[in-house]
Amino acid sequence: MARVKTGFTRRRRHKKVLKLTKGQWGTRGRLFRRSNEAMLKSLWYAYRDRRNRRRDLRRLWIIRINAGAHQNGLNYSRFMYGLKQAGVVLDRKMLSDIAVRDAETFRKLAALSAQNQ
Repeated sequence: MARVKTGFTRRRRHKKVLKLTKGQWGTRGRLFRRSNEAMLKSLWYAYRDRRNRRRDLRRLWIIRINAGAHQNGLNYSRFMYGLKQAGVVLDRKMLSDIAVRDAETFRKLAALSAQNQ
């Protein structure tokens, strides 16, 4: 049986990894082994931080809603409980956007929340 060398396959795999790490500092963008390590690490960080971004944004939304609720004499938990009792179906992202951009509407929501407790 003839001997098979990995010339084309290996070159294609190396080029793919080097393309992904292009622009990284030093040998991380030039040498295959260092590039492969950098690529694996960066892909893991990207996967992890996509989840962390969702977590951080939710925290930011809650902070904004809490600040808006405090301006209207409520705290976050009472505000959210009142909205739930009133049957208002707005997620935290939309509520925080309303709190930042439209104080008058948020004041009406806070009044509705306070009324339904």
